[in-house]
Amino acid sequence: MPSRPLGRTGIPVSCIGFGAAPLGDLFARMDERTAIDAVATAITLGVTLLDTSPFYGHGLSEHRCGTALRIAGREGVVLSTKVGRWMEPRQGSGPAAGFVGGLPHQAVVDYSYDGTLRSVEQSLLRLGTDRIDVLLIHDVDVWTHGDMMEQRFREAMEGAYPALHRLRAEGVVKAIGVGVNESEMCVRFARAGDFDTMLLAGRYTLLEQAALDEFLPLALEKGIGIMLGGVFNSGVLATGAIPGAKYNYRDAPPEILERVQRMEAICAAHAVRLPDAALHFALAHPAVASVVLGAGSPDEVRRNLSALERPVPAAFWAEMREAGLLRAEAPVPA
Repeated sequence: MPSRPLGRTGIPVSCIGFGAAPLGDLFARMDERTAIDAVATAITLGVTLLDTSPFYGHGLSEHRCGTALRIAGREGVVLSTKVGRWMEPRQGSGPAAGFVGGLPHQAVVDYSYDGTLRSVEQSLLRLGTDRIDVLLIHDVDVWTHGDMMEQRFREAMEGAYPALHRLRAEGVVKAIGVGVNESEMCVRFARAGDFDTMLLAGRYTLLEQAALDEFLPLALEKGIGIMLGGVFNSGVLATGAIPGAKYNYRDAPPEILERVQRMEAICAAHAVRLPDAALHFALAHPAVASVVLGAGSPDEVRRNLSALERPVPAAFWAEMREAGLLRAEAPVPA
């Protein structure tokens, strides 16, 4: 598995990371053995970046990742998790948004200094490890908090950020950053603090390239290593424009389906699979260290990794640009 340095930290990470949101029972309940085997298979096949969060299934994803690490080994794995919520185990609740199962614990949104340290301690216990490599402030964006976003941003910069800065200075974690769904918030955090890495979900893809305007150039300027999630925009760039295809966790609207159909026609002309093109495009930007792909089974892990072995011809990218489906300045594979 090829690796790249995570920005200025120099930490090598596999160019495809394992995204553990499905292990929190995202959209469907997972078989326990299958979930754990998916992580262990990824590690065995050379994936070194493992990204999870307390939010995923109210801790279930972290539990399953911890079990997989005990099977496959912790050594050589760059473990990433997040802060912004801690779990109250004595108060049961329904599943988190999008998660149909998970643990019967109540998530408490808390970006304070003490809340951040509490979240980290709980993650270490769930993961069954003594160290976390990458720690991200999670979900400070309009998508998650709506009108509360400005308050959450202040809380994060006044509470969570000093806590993460201290943990990095003490060597408890190697890199700190944010994990959000909006490139505009990445810019705000990058200008407000000293961050090593950022995980941007769904906002730099074949369908969305606004991050080229400000965020990705700023990341290069500051040496911030980018992890990209959601490069299939919740599914439509993996499935194609089929009935029920998802875009941003909802049914894709007609204008998105029409755009994807145009991409599929160009794919067919060049014998290219649409998900392969989506992955190779995301990896082409020089600020990107890793594309984090979710997987719910060993077979899905293998399918994700096999895309690296199928290069996309230059003529495909040229026709995508001519059709107005790619911005002229968007980097593409050489």
